[in-house]
Amino acid sequence: MFIGHFAPAFVAAAVTPTRPRLGLYFLAAQLVDWAFFAFVLAGVEDMRIVPGITAMNPMDLYHTPYTHSLLGSAGFALGFAALVWLFTRDRLASALVGCVVLSHWLLDLAVHRPDLTLAGSAPKMGLGLWNYPLIEMPLELALTFGALALLLSRTRGPSGPAIIFGVVLLLVQAFNWFGPEPEAVTPALSYTALFAYGLITLIAWWLGHTRRAKR
Repeated sequence: MFIGHFAPAFVAAAVTPTRPRLGLYFLAAQLVDWAFFAFVLAGVEDMRIVPGITAMNPMDLYHTPYTHSLLGSAGFALGFAALVWLFTRDRLASALVGCVVLSHWLLDLAVHRPDLTLAGSAPKMGLGLWNYPLIEMPLELALTFGALALLLSRTRGPSGPAIIFGVVLLLVQAFNWFGPEPEAVTPALSYTALFAYGLITLIAWWLGHTRRAKR
């Protein structure tokens, strides 16, 4: 799942009573993947490319005890929530940030093959929806754009930025689904993923600054 991970971020922004903190929630939504690709670059975690391992994604995450375990994800959630509380003193924002970070593991559980863990070791889990594109693809789009519609219904602001952001999300998801598969794990793969996350988060921050909660 790619843009589907941002659905909880949209929901969190929708229930924020003042200015939506959309950029912050988008950062939270992919925090563990930011860490994952950084850890791959540093040699802390490992993956390999296995064509056909699932119908939609060739990545075999065979050693990801820190970012793709439930315990590790919970640690990232608590740590990031504490950091947000330290800088904002906003209890609601820090609680929502923690929930959005943790949602990443739960959404991954739906689509991954059995490569997720509870605490870094077997048993490995995953419901494998990446093997069923006709289910996974509409589900991901429905989650993402349903949550975006919720945000727009609960906030006010110009429609242009929301339309632009929706198009960007569709384009990056289309590239993820239909673009060329990576042939090997290289630094360029991690840098490309980190750049994509950064670009999307930046645009989300811009969209958030154009919206206000409806009174």
